[in-house]
Amino acid sequence: MPLNLDAVGTTSAPSIVEWTAEEALIYALGVGAGQDDPLKELAFTTENTHGVEQRVLPTFGVVLNQFRGTRRLDIGTFDPAMLVHAEQSVELSGALPASGALEVVSTVTGIYDKGSGALVVSEATGTPPGGVVPLVVTRSSLFIRGEGGFGVRGPKDAWAAPERDAEIVLEASTRPDQALLYRLSGDHNPLHTDPAYAARAGFPKPILHGMATYGVVGRVLLNALADGDIERFAGMSGRFSKPVFPGERLSVQVWTADEGGLEHLFRVANDCDEVVLDRGTFTLRAA
Repeated sequence: MPLNLDAVGTTSAPSIVEWTAEEALIYALGVGAGQDDPLKELAFTTENTHGVEQRVLPTFGVVLNQFRGTRRLDIGTFDPAMLVHAEQSVELSGALPASGALEVVSTVTGIYDKGSGALVVSEATGTPPGGVVPLVVTRSSLFIRGEGGFGVRGPKDAWAAPERDAEIVLEASTRPDQALLYRLSGDHNPLHTDPAYAARAGFPKPILHGMATYGVVGRVLLNALADGDIERFAGMSGRFSKPVFPGERLSVQVWTADEGGLEHLFRVANDCDEVVLDRGTFTLRAA
């Protein structure tokens, strides 16, 4: 059975996702909080530091909505080794609490022909139980190699890098064991740990989770542009263009896209100056 194009528009039944303060801490460690300076990001990495209230990195919302809250929808059959994460966005209407619950509903919003493969796009909303306004909205695109050729083309993205040097260039590090730590947040895909599985997918060794890279970059941007103030985080999006291997250093190029300094564009390159996360947007609320 090939991809099920009739899946577009289908919506899952609601599911309740709960998380603990400790799980939020594990996520923060998995995306590099504290690894360069263990005393610098204690609000994200500890729950009992004197005078420091525990805070949750906004990109943890992707884990809650998509890797814990999404119920599997029938998009057809395919070789899972041919699937890679293509694009990701997250929007928050407020700060995530240290522990809590969300009612999550997911919808397949599109399946598009990209020639060499298919792009499956979904959206998930996470709303506090009994609430009306979603706290977390995520949109994800998955690229499945070898599943194209059915003729349904998707919309074009209008993102374009400014024709000037980046105003800010940030450095971000990943650890050789980053994938082993990040997987504790719930993504146990063997592509990121099993050499044989990675070889089957065409990689020389296991690659870092795209969402680990996304979380590392989101944390670095939040610290640099908003001094770590999670209340100011409004949204982030990006396209995964090349794999990151655990241990690589990343360079984050940032452009301010509005006069108020709230809208930013970014692009991320690896040690070889290859773009690994492209077409990035990072949006803040006014202080």
